[in-house]
Amino acid sequence: MPDLTKSQKARVAISSFKTLANAMALRGYFRPSGKTGQALADCLMTLSPEIYGSMTDSRVVELKGLEYVIDRLPRGIEEASRIILTEEEDFGENVFEKIVPLKRRRNCYRISESEICFVITRGLSEIYDILTHLTFLNVEAQKIAAHMVDESGNVTVEWRSLENAMAHHESLTGRQLEQAVWNLSLILGRSYHETRQSYENFENNRIAHNSNNGLFSLVYHMGHRIWQEKQSPDNYRIVYMTPSLMNIIAHQRYGRLWADDIKHRLGELALHDRPLHIVSANMHSVVNLLYGYAAAGECYISDDPSENGLYGFIGCIREKSDAIFNYARQHGLYELPDRSGTHIDCQVIDTALLGDIAQHPELRIGGSTASHPAPVILVMDYAFGAQAFEIMDCLLNPHPENDAPLNVCSISIMGKAGILPGGKGDVMLATAHVIEGTSDNYIFENDLSRTDFDADINVYEGPMITVLGTSLQNRDMLHRFQSSWNTIGLEMEGGHYQRAISAAIIKGHIARDVDVRYAYYASDNPLASGQTLAAGEMGPEGIRPAYMVTKVIIEQIFKKGCEQKAKNA
Repeated sequence: MPDLTKSQKARVAISSFKTLANAMALRGYFRPSGKTGQALADCLMTLSPEIYGSMTDSRVVELKGLEYVIDRLPRGIEEASRIILTEEEDFGENVFEKIVPLKRRRNCYRISESEICFVITRGLSEIYDILTHLTFLNVEAQKIAAHMVDESGNVTVEWRSLENAMAHHESLTGRQLEQAVWNLSLILGRSYHETRQSYENFENNRIAHNSNNGLFSLVYHMGHRIWQEKQSPDNYRIVYMTPSLMNIIAHQRYGRLWADDIKHRLGELALHDRPLHIVSANMHSVVNLLYGYAAAGECYISDDPSENGLYGFIGCIREKSDAIFNYARQHGLYELPDRSGTHIDCQVIDTALLGDIAQHPELRIGGSTASHPAPVILVMDYAFGAQAFEIMDCLLNPHPENDAPLNVCSISIMGKAGILPGGKGDVMLATAHVIEGTSDNYIFENDLSRTDFDADINVYEGPMITVLGTSLQNRDMLHRFQSSWNTIGLEMEGGHYQRAISAAIIKGHIARDVDVRYAYYASDNPLASGQTLAAGEMGPEGIRPAYMVTKVIIEQIFKKGCEQKAKNA
């Protein structure tokens, strides 16, 4: 039997990880340090995901990966010995402390000092995401625990220093702090400067957002938990998945509530028969483009005229969001905060109420805001992985009360994605979506093209791979995607959106020639050193590509209007 290639081994590892996760969900529990948990860890180690850097090196703790994971898990996760995944949402705010991770929209509750509960409302993608992060943490915790005692079983000097730093953390300053960081670097196997940088990053988020307990506490409790597990099996961390959780997976409970709320609101506003353009985007870019110039007026960031175009203007008004949103509410913006548990807020924009408000000279919508009937724009916040199918499928279904379909004219998906041939800030236009690990692939005609974008920005056109999780990708597999599918990037939602759109066309809920637009800007390149997601957010450099994509979508909506109404009637 021939040996498997590295990319084939990676594909087998992802498939095995998914199978194990599904099996554990059916079983109802597992121990990260037990046999099943170790099998998950073996899959992750075989993969050696780019985002987790040096995870496979037993000598060093992966700090950037640790920062990435902790920002997406609830504060105090390192102390929890019992972790429950459930679909129950009826926790009283005054009974248990609610914790929302800094960079992942999910509701978590601290039941006790040692018990944390995750409320799963976003389907299997969220379960895989959490299990991947918990598995990574356990791998790193085992490395840390190995530095607690020496060969004779005595507690090391470095660990005693960490215990002291834990006890006096708030009072550590100057040389004492630097000495504590130095000793911590020896436990982690990292350089002093690497450890100092991670310490500062954790501290900044701890102080500003109360999102973690600091690097000293994190390392101490990770290592101490593994040491306790070695003392007795009774101390093992256990992850539970309740039976009610598995009962609601793929049953679209949350998606139906979310979509029905939107349709009810459109009816209340008497907008349900108007041409509807659905846009998956963030909650600020469309509002800033349509209302920012009229609300904030001229705004200059430099004496250099070349820096004061549309994107310079957007950077300048970032601190004026309150004024812009107040103005927008008076001119056609209706906000729909999520009430279903999907964590997907929405905005409805009635463009008939834009009137003659001033638009930035570089936003080319001209007099088209006066078209009749004026379009309605539904902006929906980002979905998470396979959740995209549920919410889009439910949204495109006819109204539950009168069985009338929405007059959907276009569906535009914009967002961040990992790029393979380019770099941060480049733009990707999908021509097809290939769903990783399945035979599902969807080809479509993208209403966007290279000529719609500024000539000086790199734009790549080609298939996109819809992955199981960004934390489950490695270099060999990504190269394989490039060579076999000619893929230009990877993301988590596009294939699931298109699956719902295709289903709605087959069922006759939307027109066959509905305009579909997919555009992504590159937030990272997982194949380039220092450009993975673990390297951090894009920051101000993300303004231009994000708003360029938004601008092109908005211009297309007003330029093309809607010709599908008769077909949907």
